[in-house]
Amino acid sequence: MENEPDHENVEQSLCAKTSEEELNKSFNLEASLSKFSYIDLDKELEFKNDLIDDKEFDIPQVDTPPTLESILNETDDEDESFVLEDPTLLNIDTIDSHSYDTSSVASSDSGDRTNLKRKKKLPDSFSLHGSVMRHSLLKGISAQIVSAADKVDAGLPTAIAVSSLIAVGTSHGLALIFGKYQNQALRLCLGSTSVGGQYGAISALSINNDCSRLLCGFAKGQITMWDLASGKLLRSITDAHPPGTAILHIKFTDDPTLAICNDSGGSVFELTFKRVMGVRTCESRCLFSGSKGEVCCIEPLHSKPELKDHPITQFSLLAMASLTKILVIGLKPSLKVWMTFPYGRMDPSSVPLLAWHFVAVQNYVNPMLAFCRGDVVHFLLVKRDESGAIHVTKQKHLHLYYDLINFTWINSRTVVLLDSVEKLHVIDRQTQEELETVEISEVQLVYNSSHFKSLATGGNVSQALALVGEKACYQSISSYGGQIFYLGTKSVYVMMLRSWRERVDHLLKQDCLTEALALAWSFHEGKAKAVVGLSGDASKRKAIVADRMVEILFHYADRALKKCPDQGKIQVMEQHFQDTVPVIVDYCLLLQRKDLLFSQMYDKLSENSVAKGVFLECLEPYILSDKLVGITPQVMKDLIVHFQDKKLMENVEALIVHMDITSLDIQQVVLMCWENRLYDAMIYVYNRGMNEFISPMEKLFRVIAPPLNAGKTLTDEQVVMGNKLLVYISCCLAGRAYPLGDIPEDLVPLVKNQVFEFLIRLHSAEASPEEEVYPYIRTLLHFDTREFLNVLALTFEDFKNDKQAVEYQQRIVDILLKVMVENSDFTPSQVGCLFTFLARQLAKPDNTLFVNRTLFDQVLEFLCSPDDDSRHSERQQVLLELLQAGGIVQFEESRLIRMAEKAEFYQICEFMYEREHQYDKIIDCYLRDPLREEEVFNYIHNILSIPGHSAEEKQSVWQKAMDHIEELVSLKPCKAAELVATHFSGHIETVIKKLQNQVLLFKFLRSLLDPREGIHINQELLQISPCITEQFIELLCQFNPTQVIETLQVLECYRLEETIQITQKYQLHEVTAYLLEKKGDIHGAFLIMLERLQSKLQEVTHQGENTREDPSLKDVEDTMVETIALCQRNSHNLNQQQREALWFPLLEAMMAPQKLSSSAIPHLHSEALKSLTMQVLNSMAAFIALPSILQRILQDPVYGKGKLGEIQGLILGMLDTFNYEQTLLETTTSLLNQDLHWSLCNLRASVTRGLNPKQDYCSICLQQYKRRQEMADEIIVFSCGHLYHSFCLQNKECTVEFEGRTRWTCYKCSSSNKVGKLSENSSEIKKGRITPSQVKMSPSYHQSKGDPTAKKGTSEPVLDPQQIQAFDQLCRLYRGSSRLALLTELSQNRSSESYRPFSGSQSAPAFNSIFQNENFQLQLIPPPVTED
Repeated sequence: MENEPDHENVEQSLCAKTSEEELNKSFNLEASLSKFSYIDLDKELEFKNDLIDDKEFDIPQVDTPPTLESILNETDDEDESFVLEDPTLLNIDTIDSHSYDTSSVASSDSGDRTNLKRKKKLPDSFSLHGSVMRHSLLKGISAQIVSAADKVDAGLPTAIAVSSLIAVGTSHGLALIFGKYQNQALRLCLGSTSVGGQYGAISALSINNDCSRLLCGFAKGQITMWDLASGKLLRSITDAHPPGTAILHIKFTDDPTLAICNDSGGSVFELTFKRVMGVRTCESRCLFSGSKGEVCCIEPLHSKPELKDHPITQFSLLAMASLTKILVIGLKPSLKVWMTFPYGRMDPSSVPLLAWHFVAVQNYVNPMLAFCRGDVVHFLLVKRDESGAIHVTKQKHLHLYYDLINFTWINSRTVVLLDSVEKLHVIDRQTQEELETVEISEVQLVYNSSHFKSLATGGNVSQALALVGEKACYQSISSYGGQIFYLGTKSVYVMMLRSWRERVDHLLKQDCLTEALALAWSFHEGKAKAVVGLSGDASKRKAIVADRMVEILFHYADRALKKCPDQGKIQVMEQHFQDTVPVIVDYCLLLQRKDLLFSQMYDKLSENSVAKGVFLECLEPYILSDKLVGITPQVMKDLIVHFQDKKLMENVEALIVHMDITSLDIQQVVLMCWENRLYDAMIYVYNRGMNEFISPMEKLFRVIAPPLNAGKTLTDEQVVMGNKLLVYISCCLAGRAYPLGDIPEDLVPLVKNQVFEFLIRLHSAEASPEEEVYPYIRTLLHFDTREFLNVLALTFEDFKNDKQAVEYQQRIVDILLKVMVENSDFTPSQVGCLFTFLARQLAKPDNTLFVNRTLFDQVLEFLCSPDDDSRHSERQQVLLELLQAGGIVQFEESRLIRMAEKAEFYQICEFMYEREHQYDKIIDCYLRDPLREEEVFNYIHNILSIPGHSAEEKQSVWQKAMDHIEELVSLKPCKAAELVATHFSGHIETVIKKLQNQVLLFKFLRSLLDPREGIHINQELLQISPCITEQFIELLCQFNPTQVIETLQVLECYRLEETIQITQKYQLHEVTAYLLEKKGDIHGAFLIMLERLQSKLQEVTHQGENTREDPSLKDVEDTMVETIALCQRNSHNLNQQQREALWFPLLEAMMAPQKLSSSAIPHLHSEALKSLTMQVLNSMAAFIALPSILQRILQDPVYGKGKLGEIQGLILGMLDTFNYEQTLLETTTSLLNQDLHWSLCNLRASVTRGLNPKQDYCSICLQQYKRRQEMADEIIVFSCGHLYHSFCLQNKECTVEFEGRTRWTCYKCSSSNKVGKLSENSSEIKKGRITPSQVKMSPSYHQSKGDPTAKKGTSEPVLDPQQIQAFDQLCRLYRGSSRLALLTELSQNRSSESYRPFSGSQSAPAFNSIFQNENFQLQLIPPPVTED
């Protein structure tokens, strides 16, 4: 994340102005922070968020870990790299064996990841986290480095190491030791330029734990040890490693007598320092030889003093990164390899990085190793179990969008990464969130490239190591105590985490108050990342942060008022305060500081009227969500006045019902509510403010009662008021407060009694003499009878059976009856609602109400015997609801049925008959009811098919349906037919006898027999006799003769002879011909059609001149077409003589009219008849020999005379057809001969052709084809050029058994094409992509559609595999197919002897030839021979 430019400038200016005293103060602060209990600090950071446990995968333990010697001696073959047993356990992407880096640049180029697509960039979070890091220039040290270069020729800085002192190595072999806190004074200058001339530049530095010793590694390979207290040279080591290589790394371990060095040859050595008899010695031991793969990064595990007793420290772990893998070894108690981990595919120029840190996970503190190369950081948690073995657990890895050149832990949860463009990224490890990015190009970082290239000793390093060294800056960055030091060419910079206060203040300095408040709130809630300076328990931390937030809020309020625009539109001022004031309100409420909000903040903002208004409007959502209660009276009053002034009365009402209004002027509020029609608020104020529940009812009644009593229609507003009144009464009687909440329990009985007393009042308080009794109940009944009675029903449900409740119930019921029964103002529906309500109450088992039964009789009379016939369905529905609610017990059933029948209340009759199981009478109810008559079919079907009814009941319904069958058919024939087919299938003849009306019978039979009617009837189960079908056909001939043939085509059960007689009776000649043809009497059918055609022709020949409007010629053509179709359908099954017996009479019939004198026939008819005759001739030419037709025509007197001019077209057509067929035959023969010759030549050439593999290694295991020496292992070579071991193909399941032979498929080609499943073996074999094991070829292409082997019988020998392969290649090359469209042109250019269609020497066709068309596919010359 990049800072904005102005932020960077502010930060740089701040850094420039930092005095030496401030810098020393910050060093002291960081030093004191680093002295906190290490475990406590880690736990405090780790346990705030969820621990990473669900993504951990334990690396399996090896029973016998490999020794270091075995690793050193292993071959550095890329296929034999040591990896874990199952690399997938480490979440490594599956890669092929080429992905591991080798020691050569050339072999590593293929792994370059810079061209690969990067992962999605981490989100920009500056606005959330602020500035996390503070970076400062160490002016004292920087100035002295430059001065040393000038004054004592120290050279440029090359390396840095930091502990309680800062050591800087130079290019001329000097080590400058600086103090860290006392103004960064130069303590020591170790070495000399003369020694530097001999040893070269200092390439690596290391300070031990107690800051008493300094190790210096030099570019020419020497190592020196210095006493940092006295400045004495203790050791000068020249034989610790092979000469001629630079020291890349030198590191003290926790044991001051043990150090590790790494040289530019890639080897790693253990240095053991001893002092025997006053003589200091150093013993060297090679841990890793560079000849087996260069190591370019080492990192021993260092433990803090607080963790010196940690069980893992006894192993003295060392992590090493070579160019191909990571190793973790233990130096103590004996040398042992604990883990190896191979890299994935990556950029060979990327730098391997290692970093240890102790972290707390699941209540245990253990070391975690971060290693990375490129853009992925892996985290390994190292644990020691009870048995003493070490377990390594893979944690969630970190994907980045940049390449790293440095990785540093700043604490257990925060890491600092440096990318290849010198930009720092601060990352929270657990959430992987990027907290900040800082550009540090101004540091001018020192790189260690010359040491990696070993330029001081002649550059004798591998190309791979030199490539890595281009970005190496290991010795330029050092971390200690939460600080990171960066060595530049002329300066030293330090970076550290800002404390939480400093982060907030940094945002305040940049005038980012909103961001500062958000950041402070994240500290308050414990959600911030990289927190420094907050200690103690959670409540204490929250209190500290809250105090700081209050200070910021005051500053924020002052700034908001100060920056308000003095001039301009009021909207601009409102917008300014709408952007600022809600922030103050939000944070005051989040901090639960209402005292601050309503006192100091409100007083401050009240100075500006616009700010005050915005402040009051901000409170609304909190009040409505009940998050803000207990507002001071002054603010509440101002709030209501403000909304009142802005005409937002609906908002005022919503606010009032959520407030504690005891502190308001209640009378004033009630008056305001009434004037503004805020009825909900008014009710709320009465209820909550005065515990008064009746007064709001009286006020609302006064509004809606007068228009209702006058019979006027209510306005929309009055309807809303009435509905509110009903809901309010319902809430009071149910013990709920209106509009929300509950009435206090001690008031519930009192409120119920008050409401009942109010409702049953005889007169209202200010009643006029004309007022009718019980005005309140009367008004509610007029307003909405049903809903009011529902309210009473719900109330009665809640009543306890005490004496007072029973009295209230009875009293209410009596009043309802008196008001509604003795008054004619109510509709039948309203009266019905009342008695339905009463019936439900009386039907309850614990009913205590009493209602006179005569009242129910009166209601029955009222509903069944009205003065007019209006509202018939409404009255019936009301009575039905009354009966269903239990009111039937109040009536005499026989009288009820009589009155219902008289009033034509058929649903009531159905209800009564169903109670008495008189289902047959219900059918009459349906048939008489015009609204439901079509439902009778479903009713009959349900009674007869659904179980649960007795046999007698079903029989009565069945008989009733049979008696009314004619009525049912006339109602809906299709439904009646479906019913008969389902339940009366054995009595169809009886049903037919009952249907006297022929039209009804026709409709019924058509629905029953014709499947096109859409009725789902199984004709096989129906078993209808043929006579019924024939009866239907006869009716069809009478009523719809045009549909007879179409119907006969779908009917099944009829007799041909009887049906023919019926059609002959009604003279339906086409139908008779159809039936005769179906019977097999083709000649009889033809004679009928011929007779019709001749009669039509006769009509035409005897017509007058007016033929244009006469349709008879069209009839002739239609009849002729039908006759031709008859002949064509049957000619295939007849012999030549029988065909002539059909076609020639038809030809004679068409030619007969033309034998008349031309003067008697109009010219138009003559031409038309000739055209029709030609149509007959063309049709019969397919079935009758052409000479026979010609002979018959020439014998005809009409055509026998003259010069045959009229039949010239026919003769020429016959000759053209003959010419076409002759050309087709000759050309096809020529094509076949050429194809056969060419195919055999190519087949022979393909069989004898050798194979040329693309490579000399197996495409699966990548081993040399001759490397494996197993006896049974064969080499399989495919025609696509891929080579495999047979064992490898078997492991990849590329072998299939087919017809007793082993078949192979090319693994790479088949997996890349993804064509079909392996289970489709037969199709694969046919297409030539599976071959026997002896064959060393298999095509890797899609074959043509031809299937050369599919048609071979099992008795014929199978083609040799080489022949199969060759034939497949042949098919691939020759994809063209013949085109009959070519024949005309071929025949035009054809010569009798020398023409060869596919001859290469043949001259090119004409320019406009179809052969030159770009879409022409046919290959007219042999295709080229396949490539060798």
